[in-house]
Amino acid sequence: MKLFYTRFLLVVMSLFVLSACSKSEHTYSVKSPDNNIEVEFALSDTGQPMYLLNYKNKAVIDTSYISFDLNSAPSLKENFKVINTTSGSADSTWEMPWGEELEVRDHYNELIVYLEEQFDEQRKMNIHFKVYDDGLGFRYEFPEQPNMKEVLITDENTQFKLSGDHQVWWQPGDWDIYEHLYNNTKFSEIDAIAYRDNPNLKSTYIPENAVNTPVTMKTAEGLYLSFHEADLTNYAGMTLKVDVENLSMVSELVGSKRLGGKAKVTIPFNTPWRTIQIEEKPGDLIESKLSLNLNEPNELGDVSYFTPMKYVGIWWEMHIGKSTWDLEGSQDMNTFTTGKAGTSRHGANTENTMKYIDFAAANNIKGILVEGWNTGWDKWINDDREGVFDFITPYPDFDFDKVMAYAKEKGVQFIMHHETSAAPMTYEKQMDKAYAFMADNDIHAVKTGYVGKIIPEGEYHHGQWMVNHYHKVLIETAKMKIAVNAHEPIKATGKRRTYPNAIAREGLRGQEFNAWGKLGGNPPNHLPNIVFTRMLSGPIDFTPGVFNIKFNEYKTENQVNTTLAQQLALYVVIYSPIQMACDLPEHYMVDGKIHPAFQFISDVGVDWQKSNVLDGEVGDYVVIARQERETGNWFVGGITDENARDQSIRFDFLEPGKTYQATIYKDGPNAHWDNNPQSYTIEKMEVTNESTIDIHMAPGGGFAISIMQ
Repeated sequence: MKLFYTRFLLVVMSLFVLSACSKSEHTYSVKSPDNNIEVEFALSDTGQPMYLLNYKNKAVIDTSYISFDLNSAPSLKENFKVINTTSGSADSTWEMPWGEELEVRDHYNELIVYLEEQFDEQRKMNIHFKVYDDGLGFRYEFPEQPNMKEVLITDENTQFKLSGDHQVWWQPGDWDIYEHLYNNTKFSEIDAIAYRDNPNLKSTYIPENAVNTPVTMKTAEGLYLSFHEADLTNYAGMTLKVDVENLSMVSELVGSKRLGGKAKVTIPFNTPWRTIQIEEKPGDLIESKLSLNLNEPNELGDVSYFTPMKYVGIWWEMHIGKSTWDLEGSQDMNTFTTGKAGTSRHGANTENTMKYIDFAAANNIKGILVEGWNTGWDKWINDDREGVFDFITPYPDFDFDKVMAYAKEKGVQFIMHHETSAAPMTYEKQMDKAYAFMADNDIHAVKTGYVGKIIPEGEYHHGQWMVNHYHKVLIETAKMKIAVNAHEPIKATGKRRTYPNAIAREGLRGQEFNAWGKLGGNPPNHLPNIVFTRMLSGPIDFTPGVFNIKFNEYKTENQVNTTLAQQLALYVVIYSPIQMACDLPEHYMVDGKIHPAFQFISDVGVDWQKSNVLDGEVGDYVVIARQERETGNWFVGGITDENARDQSIRFDFLEPGKTYQATIYKDGPNAHWDNNPQSYTIEKMEVTNESTIDIHMAPGGGFAISIMQ
């Protein structure tokens, strides 16, 4: 990855006084490059660190306090003094090897405050602020020092004191999963405890009235905020414990019963960045690259072994109950949702896989995922899950060598699948052989899975121990030139900049919930929520592309709660460098021919030169345009919630003086997500950058536009 410096980095060592503070002798501040955002830092009269955040001279975060509680040591809280400060600025541009943009500007002003205890052990802690035009990040840096070598953090207490009772889009602060639906309430109405012990979710632990991040808010004045973290490394994931009466949040790290605390660190050490995005338009939250910029540059160098692609796979047929993961026919999704074994056949057999390969090769699809090809699936959903999977031995009805040769002949790349059954210690013992097997077979991408409660007991998916495991997977796969699509993951925090083999992850209530019996489907407002919450953290492997919306021949009690046109739009709206056409090949055929609407999936890009959010509102609707790298073609996607919507599209993002051929895939006149989801129309027209068109989106509907030069 190239790094171009467009200006220079200025660092000025200084100790300066800017203004008086009622609780402290001095206040130190830093502003964003455009001067709209200002952070003020001070010490209270007891020497406790505190900060205040302003936007255009109005408080966004009121006076908030900072401290750490430690095991077998006094808290890092009071009696601090400022011994020095460093201020500076930087403005550079870096290239994404794949992503939503080709170039990313990294422009910020910074302030580092150096603190030392006045009494006792005189321990040191620095607070590092980076302020951008679209928000800020701050972290805690513990320099090497004689009186602090190794510490067990029992609580990090970073406060966020809100300026009002904001509208919030939130999900519970679960230590194990991100698969809850998002709620939209006033901050004072947040009740995560109500979602504790949810019978519809097997792996879940909600110890506090807390929310997961990203959590997005809208103030009464119309300002949009989103709270998250960046560069989560060797530390516990952060939830935010809410105080509904005082309109405040404080960091609540995911713990470990085995560790007896939240995070064990060796000094010197830097925590992850605590981030706050601040925007006047909701779409700017999506366009922001704040989290990426707060991560370190690419450490892997060339990652051209990974090619952004669309893929098909033997996956959806297990969720709707047509096939099983195991050879014995006992492990389809009915087993998980109803406790009853299915009667379907093993999906990952040689003949079925070759059928998918043929379909991919004929329709500009470059990859195939096959779940259930390897032994162990008959023991997957059991209490004794430790070490049940073998990642190199196929079931007898899957001729691995024949399938690999056929895929190579057809120009389709095989995507490996490693379901670990949430037994990471066993998986780490298997890594060398499993990754070498992939390398020997020229396989450069793997989908990992961690379904179930983490083994050993007392660890959680989002705790420090698992954060380090997920990191180890990235390091070890990179050595073998393998890219990772993680399911049941730790949340994305921008580490794909440093490790661009981290291509995508799940970490949300995905498409599969639409097929899961008593679990119920995703409501029509789910994805308009996701775009402005979960997607702010990074790429999503949502697996769009269901055409057989009702799938009544397999299940009559479930359906996908969108229109067909919205399924097309998701290839643009939901960002990922790998996009699945998840339905069965036969569902993409009409009278022996490819479905006319599938042309959009064949055409749409997955790797982008630039991305523009044209319109949207959190939880309601969004319209996004993206330009494909190399071809220069544009694609536009729009989705809405359960409400019908008329959307005007201006094509002023196109290059002036050129005429483009646009193909519009949209809801039919009487389309509706529930009673007429497969109604669609296709129109073609010429457009220029002066063109404007109006499109009607049906309830739960959307549209997709391909714009070719």
